[in-house]
Amino acid sequence: MSTIFSKIVAGEVPAYKVAESNDYLAFLDVNPLTEGHVLVIPKKETDYIFDIDDDDYMGMWVFAKIVAQGVKKAFPCKKVGVAVVGLEVAHAHIHLIPLNHVQDMNFERPKLTLEKDVMESIAENIREAISSITNP
Repeated sequence: MSTIFSKIVAGEVPAYKVAESNDYLAFLDVNPLTEGHVLVIPKKETDYIFDIDDDDYMGMWVFAKIVAQGVKKAFPCKKVGVAVVGLEVAHAHIHLIPLNHVQDMNFERPKLTLEKDVMESIAENIREAISSITNP
């Protein structure tokens, strides 16, 4: 069964993409906990993150590290928090969340609703930050 994330990879559903490689994709969470909340996914649909083969699993974390560096540069914060929950969508994904307070990572609190132009600006800022890191 194709997930919403697989449909994003296939271009069937739009997303605010911030980084992409042959194997991984990073895009803004449309229901973010904080501005700059990004999801990192493998393009190959796999439900459970620990079912990903070792090389792809490690590659996903290296990709997530680069994206997290861009998030931190675009949204100055104390740290970029990482969470793997995997219950909302049956496609492995890593949450990268700018953190200034522990409660920024609380998935039970109300999510933000941001206008399209704000989301586009956030995505552009993160893309530029990633580019400045990877192409100094």
